[in-house]
Amino acid sequence: MSRVGRLPVTVPNGVQVEINGSDVLVKGPKGELNRTFSPEIGITLEGNEVHVTRPNDEARLRALHGTTRALINNMVVGVSTGFTKVLEVDGVGYRVELKDANLVMALGFSHPVTIEPEPGITFEADAKTRVVRVMGIDREQVGQVASDIRKIRPPEPYKG
Repeated sequence: MSRVGRLPVTVPNGVQVEINGSDVLVKGPKGELNRTFSPEIGITLEGNEVHVTRPNDEARLRALHGTTRALINNMVVGVSTGFTKVLEVDGVGYRVELKDANLVMALGFSHPVTIEPEPGITFEADAKTRVVRVMGIDREQVGQVASDIRKIRPPEPYKG
């Protein structure tokens, strides 16, 4: 049995989970997330816990079991507390500032780089410490946006 998959997902107060077949809708104080999972994996709500089960020990289903449970847990945590990625901008002449909701970065190019937030993503920038915070309720989206920002000017491999 999967060590991750067999753990129940505890639903905190203020968060609602609705299960309709293989569709899971999670509503909370920060927003709502919806995701469709494989119909072969069983998802049940018992009290304030979500349980994920699999019909047999086929390798593909074993992999889906833990992944499904982890994704549901990320949905519950996202709508209740949210996710944050912190990026540090370090370099001579590098600057970070927030104009409206857009992130404007000076990264040693001949022009400033402006990044518009995707729906569901917010930025915080501290010009003094040169720290950028990417925040949102969808863990996958927060990580992807942080990765895209990092790709603009990758860290120097020898000095970091």
